[in-house]
Amino acid sequence: MKFSTRSQNLPLYATMLVLLALFSVASLRYEGFFSTRVVANLFSDNASLGIAAVGMTFVILAGGIDLSVGAVLAFTTIFTATLVQNHNVSPFVALPLALAIGTSFGTGMGFLIQRYELPPFLVTLGGMFFARGVAFVISQESVGITNATYDKVLEFGVPLGAEASLSATALAFIVFLIAGAVLAHFTRFGRNVFALGGNENSARLMGLPVGATKISVYAISGFCSALAGVVSTFYKGSGNPADGVGFELDVIASVVIGGTLLTGGVGTMAGTLTGVLIFGTIQTVLNFDGRLNSSWLRIAMGGLLLLFILLQRFLSRHTAAVR
Repeated sequence: MKFSTRSQNLPLYATMLVLLALFSVASLRYEGFFSTRVVANLFSDNASLGIAAVGMTFVILAGGIDLSVGAVLAFTTIFTATLVQNHNVSPFVALPLALAIGTSFGTGMGFLIQRYELPPFLVTLGGMFFARGVAFVISQESVGITNATYDKVLEFGVPLGAEASLSATALAFIVFLIAGAVLAHFTRFGRNVFALGGNENSARLMGLPVGATKISVYAISGFCSALAGVVSTFYKGSGNPADGVGFELDVIASVVIGGTLLTGGVGTMAGTLTGVLIFGTIQTVLNFDGRLNSSWLRIAMGGLLLLFILLQRFLSRHTAAVR
């Protein structure tokens, strides 16, 4: 059962209130937290997570799931690093090739899910193992990147004040988020995605391109996962086949906390952004505090995830009762 139109924005509002409360409390508790530098770092440090979350939003909106995003990110990082560093391939060749492979991989999984009516969970789980395995076949160890093009990108930034600037990775996240929002909320394709997630049978009866839409959302997710891997190579300056373990869970949690309904049909890119920023804010609080380890990030995200799943369930039942 889906939310009523009036109830659809309640998870988004709740998420925004959580973000505002977290940031406000942290600003009062930690000196220097309330600053443009911290805000800029939230976008820079979580650019890979945010870009992958954009792709995952499309998949979940369509009623699916993609467990391969962390493995595709790892494959992309080591594939790109090996080409650029070990084989002297230009980044202008290596990066588009990595993105094309990621997109093709997502398209292949979408085709299997659509053509043979296979469960997305199992198909993307198999894709996760496959991509991770190929990443380790390419290299067993991390590969550092020393390249003039990478150096120039890392030096680029948009000043926000005397002590802060938006890095190239942060800008990539923002630009891609805006593009995702336009695609999801202001195009026919976006309307098809929402209709597919709302009720696949009804979408098919209305003559919507259900098959093409379903394949497309996984292609988008594959592209986003690969792009997240590319951004990671700039952020870390290396590629690693062991990167992204558990990354898919962080991505899914950020999307769901952002108000996207797990069964599809309801959600916004603004909510996804808010979910990513909540993740980043909690991580920043732990860094400022210095006494708590990263396990508390998992505890906090797990608690919020359960809370928002319960909220979604409550709103669904409320809508059913009203009807």
